[in-house]
Amino acid sequence: MAVKVISPGLSTTVQDLGRPGYYHLGIPLSGGMDRFALRVANMLVGNDEGAAVLEAVFMGPELEFTAPAWVAVTGGDLPPKLNGDERAGWEAFPVKAGDRLSFGFLKSGARAYIAISGGIDVPLKLGSRSTYTLGALGGHEGRALKAGDELPVGAGSAGKGSVPAAMRRMPGNPAELRMLPGLYWHRITAEAGKRFFADTWKVAPEADRIGYRFRGGTALEFVPREQPFGAGSNPSNIVDACYPYGSIQVPGGTEPIVLHRDAVSGGGYMMLGCVISADMDLIGQLQPHAPARFVEVSMEQALAARHDRQAALQRVRHHLGK
Repeated sequence: MAVKVISPGLSTTVQDLGRPGYYHLGIPLSGGMDRFALRVANMLVGNDEGAAVLEAVFMGPELEFTAPAWVAVTGGDLPPKLNGDERAGWEAFPVKAGDRLSFGFLKSGARAYIAISGGIDVPLKLGSRSTYTLGALGGHEGRALKAGDELPVGAGSAGKGSVPAAMRRMPGNPAELRMLPGLYWHRITAEAGKRFFADTWKVAPEADRIGYRFRGGTALEFVPREQPFGAGSNPSNIVDACYPYGSIQVPGGTEPIVLHRDAVSGGGYMMLGCVISADMDLIGQLQPHAPARFVEVSMEQALAARHDRQAALQRVRHHLGK
């Protein structure tokens, strides 16, 4: 079976759970920005949770099916339409050969995940089908979809019903992004640290798979020091260091940037800390100008949040009879 791309939407790529293990070589994790929604989309159509899906940003594609299948759309509220008739999100529905899937206007969130029974069967690259567009790696020819593309789909099974709203996970207003202060927290003053957590920030237009920039808070004050050799003159500079997934840079002390799935692996900016893994999905659903606050947590609280997220996925599995 294949799926024909009639229209690609704004930016639609093939993504799975990513390719860990190559960050030390400068190859990022990639994979779905909202891994919770990606996993649930696959559950709904009977796929392995890590199967490849389509991640659509702000606008959905138009697709034509060449054989019967099951489809589910999760993540942001981007209403799916089958042959022009609106269907529910977070619910599996069947399609026939010749059917067309399109989308209405985005109502909330930023990214939708389109799972097809059998999964998008593009070749594995370093163990993943995820698209890393900057490196032209993985996905369909290493790029976002274009009109006329045909995507192979594996053999699938039947759909699994729907997931109620109470089991879904989307950011609040403002979004609360829990974070652990990091190795360079001592580089800012105590008062600057308090203001950083007290301020409400807003997502800047420069927000993508590489990183999310935030604006509107108070500029950081740095503890005076003599810059070490090779660190540059700006107080936010350091001698090069590794950038963990979720780390928060603040170039010049003015605009925090949370590094996401396609981020570089190192550089010369200090990092305030890391957004915890349980909240990285939420960042992928924030639109430009959405408000957000950073909330300090301990390692124990971060691990508890990870456990809660795993428990939430387990509740969905149990609900769908997996």
